[in-house]
Amino acid sequence: MAKIKKGDQVIVISGRDKGKTGRVLEVLKDSDRLVVEGVQRVTKHTKVGQSQRGTRTGGIETVEAPIHVSNVMIVDPETKKGTRVGYRLEQVERDGRTKTVRIRVAKRSGKDI
Repeated sequence: MAKIKKGDQVIVISGRDKGKTGRVLEVLKDSDRLVVEGVQRVTKHTKVGQSQRGTRTGGIETVEAPIHVSNVMIVDPETKKGTRVGYRLEQVERDGRTKTVRIRVAKRSGKDI
């Protein structure tokens, strides 16, 4: 079960970008890595070519590289600090039926994320 999902606000807790925050753009489950907006930017050299309209493509561009999931923490929306995430069972009523579902919870504040 993934504790960090696409769209979550996270803070980097170790590495060269320590302290930076950003939104998760992509989750790579097979390698336990995340692509975070504005974090772990690397320069990528692409081959120069031409598009169908005749404009030149390629050159040097900066892109976000994947960062390991253990190097980030979810940001608590209330305190704006990193927090651990747990799960809590809650009763949700849909279509007249009650169902037990898991809700992600910030462990410091106890509020759901």
